[in-house]
Amino acid sequence: MQTFPAVTHRETTAALGMYKPEETTTERKRPPPVKVLSGQLRTAESRGPADGGDGYVIRPRRGSSLPVSLVWMQGTVLEVQLDRNTVLLMDETGTFAVQGVNNIPKGRPCLFQGKYVMVMGVIQAISPEPVIRAVKMADLSELAALHRRMWRLEVEDLQQGPSRIT
Repeated sequence: MQTFPAVTHRETTAALGMYKPEETTTERKRPPPVKVLSGQLRTAESRGPADGGDGYVIRPRRGSSLPVSLVWMQGTVLEVQLDRNTVLLMDETGTFAVQGVNNIPKGRPCLFQGKYVMVMGVIQAISPEPVIRAVKMADLSELAALHRRMWRLEVEDLQQGPSRIT
């Protein structure tokens, strides 16, 4: 019987890494969405060329900053303006507008006053009110009470992650 030398996990991982498909530049540059509250966007600052350009920076804690451009937000639908392709949502820190809602696949069930929804989208403006261009929407109304209670804690917990904040 032939025996083979022991191979460590690190060696195996390194060997497998050689066969990974190359990431495109776009895939490497686009960070995952950041869970935020509308109040955080109101106090965000624009990222200058020295900071990487596009997007904004929020300050979840004193002395820390978190770059954001693609966000995940949750709130209750206050007003639907289909003729303007917009809905107005409210979370526990204020209101925010979501544009492009008519273009979201499976987004129609979310477009009713009183629904509790999640929105993933790109920040278009932060003042006087945050404006997000929707990429995805989902109706969370079935478990709205639970989602509302957990949302702030979820946002705070994820923003404290060491890999996200500088």
